[in-house]
Amino acid sequence: MINTAQLSVREMSESDIPLIADYWLFSDPEYLTNMGVDLVKVPSRNALISMLTEQLTQEYHEKKSYCIIWELENEPIGHSNVNSIVYGDAAAMHLHIWKVDVRRKGFGSSYLRMTLPYFFNNLKIENLYCEPYSLNPSPNKTLERLGFKFIKTYTTIPGSLNFEQTVNRWEMSRWQFEKLYP
Repeated sequence: MINTAQLSVREMSESDIPLIADYWLFSDPEYLTNMGVDLVKVPSRNALISMLTEQLTQEYHEKKSYCIIWELENEPIGHSNVNSIVYGDAAAMHLHIWKVDVRRKGFGSSYLRMTLPYFFNNLKIENLYCEPYSLNPSPNKTLERLGFKFIKTYTTIPGSLNFEQTVNRWEMSRWQFEKLYP
């Protein structure tokens, strides 16, 4: 059993970019589809690298996307990112564990708990939302466990890499964040 003390999070660095690109390009297609990903919409390696590299050069108030790396025993194993950022207002969050053998071990809650301060504090947001595929139970359980408020289930295309799907919208306000995680 792995001790949660061995879990850590940090902002993305240049050395993480190939790992994130590999996740999108080499993950099992069935896994990606079960997350709601439209495989045809996954960008090329060069496009992914360009987009991720741009993040590293931007100040927080300029970011279109912002990525936090999840580590197990100092090894990157996943990430959480936000996009649709309106600095000082809101952002859309996504959760990804790259390593197959680390998935479904219950680490998502610990990682997300450590990640939330980066999003709320660095981007000065008042509301963080996440819209996981309603048929993907892991992120839905994690969000509920951490105190996100369930808003609704509806059909949409939740992100640039997704197909039309039914999602569950979960939200956490700054007030909820500060109350739950002082």
